[in-house]
Amino acid sequence: MTPPGETPAASGAGPLLRLEDVHTYYGDAYVLQGVSLTVEAGRVTCLLGRNGAGKTTTVRTIMGFTPPRAGRILYRGRDITGSPPHLVARAGIALVPQGRGIFPDLTVQQHLALARRPGGWTPRQVAERFPVLQERAGQAAGLLSGGEQQMLAIARALAMGPQLVILDEPTEGLAPLFVLRVREILTEMSRAGLGVLLVEQNLPLALAVAHRIYILNKGRVVFEGTPEELRAAAELRQQYLGV
Repeated sequence: MTPPGETPAASGAGPLLRLEDVHTYYGDAYVLQGVSLTVEAGRVTCLLGRNGAGKTTTVRTIMGFTPPRAGRILYRGRDITGSPPHLVARAGIALVPQGRGIFPDLTVQQHLALARRPGGWTPRQVAERFPVLQERAGQAAGLLSGGEQQMLAIARALAMGPQLVILDEPTEGLAPLFVLRVREILTEMSRAGLGVLLVEQNLPLALAVAHRIYILNKGRVVFEGTPEELRAAAELRQQYLGV
């Protein structure tokens, strides 16, 4: 798998993404209460938590949709706190949003053509990794199955040539076969040197692909560690994940 885009900074150059004591509000609602986390190039970082824990707000804060009131967001060492979404994307961060964000009337081919940037995945690379999209190239995206739409959302993100990919609940509502495909793609992305921030409720998937795991509860990080450490923390899993 050829790494899309520019080669990420070496591991010794520091994290690809760093959140430092981030506080985010929706109006008067205090959602993120001092969140700090890091994502490194070539590694999958997973953010777990129950509904309402603040996972999607973390994504929205990074992408600039809901800027924080305090704290810093550093991408490749540069402060992007409060940057508008188009500049965050242009910097090299691609989002696979919850719900996929597909335009139903556009074809598969049109989605990928609109997203493609220099250094991003080529049509040939998409065809090799997502043969179902090659077969459906001229089909309206609204006619795809849920799993096929998720493959399109991921391929669209990779066509942008990012160094960091954020995926918000990518396996939600998917059949087991597509969950397995998402797992394979996540592994491929990290091996290609991309940084991956995976927001999930699927604990088995997180344990299988993540290098580092964070758990959010009521807008605070209550666990940071390896998959092995989380497997050993049965009481914590029960308390914060219900498993």
